[in-house]
Amino acid sequence: MDKLLLVNQLNGPSDVLIDKETDSLIICDWKNHRVVRWSRRSGTTQGEILINNINCYGLTMDEQRYLYVADFGKHEVRRYQLGEKIGTLVADGNGQGDGLNQLNVPHYFFVDRDHSVYVSDYSNNRVMKWVEGAKEGIVVAGGQGEWSALTQVSYPQGLFVDTLGTLYVAEYGNSRVMRWTQGAKQGTVIVGGNGRGEGANQLHYPTDLSFDRHGNLYVVDSSNDRVQRFSIK
Repeated sequence: MDKLLLVNQLNGPSDVLIDKETDSLIICDWKNHRVVRWSRRSGTTQGEILINNINCYGLTMDEQRYLYVADFGKHEVRRYQLGEKIGTLVADGNGQGDGLNQLNVPHYFFVDRDHSVYVSDYSNNRVMKWVEGAKEGIVVAGGQGEWSALTQVSYPQGLFVDTLGTLYVAEYGNSRVMRWTQGAKQGTVIVGGNGRGEGANQLHYPTDLSFDRHGNLYVVDSSNDRVQRFSIK
């Protein structure tokens, strides 16, 4: 039976969040081209399709419970009210490219308290900031090619922005995590940067990151099949 017709299965889920209000998971069901909601209550056997026919990769929810989804097939990020099928464009909408009003295979992203959207513009090797209502973005990291200089990022993935506007980004291509202070022209390596490997000071294709309330950094170290925790100064 075609998996696309089933709502009790997933295929290549790429991102997930917890919706505390409904006690459910909202999942980017990547290879099924849909976003689904799955109750965390025991006995749940199937999910509900929220958005269909979308090449979703990353998602998040803001404090007003708007859902944001990156569609890497259309090279854009949209904001949805739960139950809405079309959504509102918040980044790109001008097709694939490297202009300031374009994205090229957006992956993960972060929405700050001002509803600015920071996007890992994966194939453009840069991180873009789209202020709410803007017609184009601002390069806040990279955009100087895909190599390993401190002015560059290589295939950015998971990211986080703190209340000071400092950006933390996992670089898949360089197997490192970089910190970019607001307005900086280059970043600082805070994890990895010692070549790909399995040592405690190494990463191998990191894909995502997160902080806990104590300031510890957690990194998904994908090709090492592990999650690492780091104390960041």
